[in-house]
Amino acid sequence: MRSGGRPVIGPVSKIRVRPVVHDVVTSRIAVGQRFIGMHEHTNTIWSTYESPLGRLTLVAGPRGLRAISFPGGGAPFEERDEATRDPGALAEVTGQLDEYFSGVRRAFDLALDLEQGTPFARSVWAEIARIPYGSTTSYGAIARAIGRLDRVRAVGSAVGRTPVPIIVPCHRVIGTSGDLVGYGGGLGRKVALLELESRVSGHEPLPALWDARQLALL
Repeated sequence: MRSGGRPVIGPVSKIRVRPVVHDVVTSRIAVGQRFIGMHEHTNTIWSTYESPLGRLTLVAGPRGLRAISFPGGGAPFEERDEATRDPGALAEVTGQLDEYFSGVRRAFDLALDLEQGTPFARSVWAEIARIPYGSTTSYGAIARAIGRLDRVRAVGSAVGRTPVPIIVPCHRVIGTSGDLVGYGGGLGRKVALLELESRVSGHEPLPALWDARQLALL
């Protein structure tokens, strides 16, 4: 474990993820602060975002972004009241996602509302948010970092329930043996996200299909 209680970070040979370097950046999670662009109301709002990984459903409240769902996952917000659909209020989120998928952004700077999680789950998500771009860590390393080596299985469960994947980069958590294990969006999407970060970290060009948003994963 590194000084400061953070997980030990290492590369995934299959995905060619780069080792940690000193200039890596991690996402700043602003929990509970006013959400950029949010209207002055207390309702939950939602919108969709056409990503290279398929259509993502974004859900937010006055305190911040609450959920990102991959196709086929989460609540069917598209079938709910269109009055609560507000793409403009979520423009900051979609703009940063655009930058991430284009290889320009390595860290997110968004307000998140993660109060739906237990204190234990939130401690796991906070540790995930510290994993540097282009690197990975293991479930056991996260358990060690939060001082709960007796709850590695519970850490895995909390990782799997990360409400805002990509923003809180749970795709960077792998098995101790280096296996990719599972991912809420499917292993194909996990591989694609790790490959994206590997290419950007290595200053390699992104495939044209990323820009065209035609990544076939389903």
